[in-house]
Amino acid sequence: MRVFAALAMMMACLVAVPAQAQKQSQNPPKFSSPAKAAQVLEDNVTGRTTPPPVTDKENLWLLDLSTGGRVTIWLRPDVAPKMVERIKTLTRQHFYDGLTFHRVIDGFMAQGGDPKGDGTGGSSLPNVPAEFNYLPHVRGSVAAARADDPNSANSQFYIVFQPRFALDKKYTVFGRVIDGMQYVDAIERGEPPANPSRIIHAYVAADNPPAYVPMAPAPTPNLGAPVTLPGATLKPVTITPARRPAPKAAPAKKAATATK
Repeated sequence: MRVFAALAMMMACLVAVPAQAQKQSQNPPKFSSPAKAAQVLEDNVTGRTTPPPVTDKENLWLLDLSTGGRVTIWLRPDVAPKMVERIKTLTRQHFYDGLTFHRVIDGFMAQGGDPKGDGTGGSSLPNVPAEFNYLPHVRGSVAAARADDPNSANSQFYIVFQPRFALDKKYTVFGRVIDGMQYVDAIERGEPPANPSRIIHAYVAADNPPAYVPMAPAPTPNLGAPVTLPGATLKPVTITPARRPAPKAAPAKKAATATK
């Protein structure tokens, strides 16, 4: 009897585990903000460096975009310390101010950070070695763009619109958008875009940047006073209305004659 009771208890446990897992999947944990969701790590993974808190201003990268607002990116020096340091260095040199997003593919990503604006440029600093890590290419992920050489990252980066897991551990993911993703979604598409969106200013939050200021509209060109070319003086012209021709006289009628 005890054997049968033990077997019955084991079967009950086997049935309860999938049910509990299904219940958890139907009720996923709720987060008060994208930042808290982005900071969730696997509890059963050991040996990983603890990431900075999302409130650490030294690791918050701010991009003021021409699309209408400020994007906040949580930098991850715990997995990509060299690339994060490069981003901070170039930002504090105002390298990114005014640069365009030169390659933007709908449903994939927006790429920027190239002073040439064609995907071939970079900074004067040496390339950054690969720091491939466990962070996935999910919506809002920020990663270093590179050429075929894995160690050719420099200043260019891209922001992911939709998950692209095929790129995981092939490119260095160094951050995640935690606020302002709507302004990333509004970046002009194209390779290159006809009217590319720009980074108005880039800041590190610890540097106490000013509030977002929209990009000033392009000034209306001043054409100056009207110019009259030599010899092109116009003389006044008098227009005389056309005269109607006088009506022709009707032919005289013959006198009626009495018939005999």
